Order: sequence, then C-alpha cells, then structure tokens
Amino acid sequence: MLPTLDARLAAAAELVRPGEPVADIGCDHGKLTAVLAASGKYPKVIGADLRPGPLAKAEQTLEHAGCKDRAELRLGDGLSVLTENEVGSIVLAGVSAQTTWEILEKAPWVFTVGGPRIIMIPATRHDALRRWLWEHGFSFAADRPVQAAGRWYAVMAAEYTGRVYAPTFAECLFGSTGEWPGGKGYADWQKAKLPRMRLGVPDGSALAQEIDSLLAGLPSQAASRPALPKGEPLAK
Repeated sequence: MLPTLDARLAAAAELVRPGEPVADIGCDHGKLTAVLAASGKYPKVIGADLRPGPLAKAEQTLEHAGCKDRAELRLGDGLSVLTENEVGSIVLAGVSAQTTWEILEKAPWVFTVGGPRIIMIPATRHDALRRWLWEHGFSFAADRPVQAAGRWYAVMAAEYTGRVYAPTFAECLFGSTGEWPGGKGYADWQKAKLPRMRLGVPDGSALAQEIDSLLAGLPSQAASRPALPKGEPLAK
C-alpha cells in the first residue's frame, strides 16, 4: 500500500525534476521515498538517513508499497551519500534552516550552475534560509506555503545560478509565497512573529524601521527578487 503524504511532502514531490534521479535526504520512515519510487518518473530514487533505525523502517515502507526494487537506501551523513552529478533533485525536509545550509556547505558540488535542484522544507527560520540562499548565489524556482498539522511551512525549491543577491527583511520573511493559494495565511502567520523579532533591534536602524512598517501594516519597500516565476524551470 502506498503511503499518504502530508501537504508538505506532497508539495515537495511536485517540485522534483521528472526524468532525473532524485535523493530524499533524511528520509525518516521513507514515505516520500516510496511515493517517488512508485511513481516511475525517476530513473533512480535514493533514500538516505543518518540513523539505521529510520532506514530499517523506510525499507519496510518500500516493501509495503511494492517498490522496494525501485529505490536504494543509504546510511550516511547529509550529502556524503551522494556523488557529484548523481541526482537532479535533492529533498531536505524537516530539519532547521541552519542544518539545511550546513548540509549544503559540506557538499561544494551543489554550488555549480546546472547542478541539482534543492527542495527544502525548513522546520524553523524560513526567513534565515531564504537569506542564506540568495546571499550564496541560489535562485528560487518555487517558494510555496503549505499548512500541515496546524502550522504553516514553506516548501522551497532553489538552484544555484551564481547570482548573489542582498534581500530585504520583508523579502526574507515572505519570499514569493504570496503567489500561491494560502499566501495570505502564511503572511499572517509570519507577521505574528514580528513583535518577538523586534525585541533587541536598535531603534532607528533600517531593520527596525522595516519591522515597524510591517507591524503598522504599511507596504514594504522591498526590491524585486532574482527568483523565477512559479513553475518556470531553470535552464541547465
């Protein structure tokens, strides 16, 4: 029986490049790995986890889904389980923003024009991950808000282009989630965090002024982002 994906993982699956190998890093119980493998859209599906326990459960998930022969499970830390050019998409779901970029930093080959699409579902600090991606030469193919288990998530897909960009605070807070259904709900959820974010920010600073403007409901003076329109793939 094929496992059911929640809204986060279902959105991530839709952002994987069809026709190319894909890796589900931190696959946990292997639900996404199984759905990708069973779809028949990818020549190779790799599920990887740092711990043997989840991998054993992932193997059971693949077996129950009848696609054990269409996926490969690997034990290892982050992207160390992959080789350069082995996959066209990499899914990193359910870890913090900082853990996400630390995993990427340990694999220099992802910082290559025409390299893999990185699909991320940060568990925390969406704004910080957006900033890191822009400042390190990545552009967004999608930044989709989804609601699961009573909270909002951002499902991001980015590829390295080498175009470094310095975003505003508002751009980091919302990304391009407003282009999707649910964008207003996500924006309201992010805005609810602003009073806490404002604490400790020096009065009169540019950041303080932007946060105060958002708190007052005034339009942000955000510059245009170097992101692709929703659904438009980056040229390889």
